[in-house]
Amino acid sequence: MIRVLLADDQSLVRAGMRALLDGADDLEVVGEAANGGMAVALARELRPDVVLMDIRMPDVDGITATRRISEDPQLSGVRVVMLTTFVEEEDVFAALRSGASGFLVKDADPDELVQAVRIVARGDALLSPSVTRAVIKRSVGVSRPAEPRREPPEIAALTAREREVVRLVAEGLSNEDIAAHLVVSPLTAKTHVSRAMAKVGARDRAQLVVVAYRSGLATADEYSPGSTSRQ
Repeated sequence: MIRVLLADDQSLVRAGMRALLDGADDLEVVGEAANGGMAVALARELRPDVVLMDIRMPDVDGITATRRISEDPQLSGVRVVMLTTFVEEEDVFAALRSGASGFLVKDADPDELVQAVRIVARGDALLSPSVTRAVIKRSVGVSRPAEPRREPPEIAALTAREREVVRLVAEGLSNEDIAAHLVVSPLTAKTHVSRAMAKVGARDRAQLVVVAYRSGLATADEYSPGSTSRQ
């Protein structure tokens, strides 16, 4: 059973999400929060698998709350999906930097919300690769000529194969796609991804994408626009 915490300042929105999620056989809403501060407190008390976190809430906003959750070692197993009315690049990048595993627009279809929880709960990133690339490109400035800089220690620790795998993850490829590209088994591809995440300190694939672009290991020009994987 996937345990879910809802964080939104609108009680009607929370009620609607609860009814939808509780209707799924494998999902259970274990708590509700009306602001980010309550969300963090309940996350520590209830240890949910996934938090559906509204970006804009009173007192403590969703991005601040997400950062507090991601920085708490005792909540390392908690994944956060940011909820937003409009997908704005600044919000998306701030959400990823704060430790969110993805983002979802509030007017998404009901099935998308249910599937989003399942995707994030199993450790995958809920990302639209094209949107992520645009956000990283604008916010990190990968489109500007690269300046000479020392390679981050965590990137230096990666093997040549792990570097290649990280670049493929940043392009939006799933483990199956990576396996086909490298001519290895999906299990081997998953192992490479897991080892790379451990070495760079990424909580999940979303964070691995951020690390890849911020370090310069991946660039917007290398991105494959045809990829739409969320795994």
